[in-house]
Amino acid sequence: MDYQFFAIPLLVMVINQVIKVLLEMRQGKFSWPVILSYGGMPSSHAAVVTSLTYVMGYYEGIQSPSFALSLVIALLILRDATGIRWQLGNNSKIINRLVKELPDDREYAFPILHERFGHRNIEVFFGILTGLFGAMLLVRIW
Repeated sequence: MDYQFFAIPLLVMVINQVIKVLLEMRQGKFSWPVILSYGGMPSSHAAVVTSLTYVMGYYEGIQSPSFALSLVIALLILRDATGIRWQLGNNSKIINRLVKELPDDREYAFPILHERFGHRNIEVFFGILTGLFGAMLLVRIW
């Protein structure tokens, strides 16, 4: 079995998360939940699907059904990260602000929503670069 189809994207995800944690630490925002959280720079989703698409194209060829499928999935995930997930985070911010305006006895009846779900375009762009260069490097090492 060819484990590189599975292993390279996972290694790229780990590399991406390390980069994300280092950037968060540099900005003084680090906390342990950041490691598994959504959002942030660079996008892990973008890095993983880009590396998977690169690996499929490299080993199977760009005319293979595997490459086509991974490319379509990558485009959907990249669009989702900057689209609906970004809007979900914006909606959560607004809802949290509205809940804080309620009287104190009513405010505590509502949970605080997570506000970090999606990505800005620049975060996705650097996630794509991390995925592409990480996959290229790991393919050469493999």
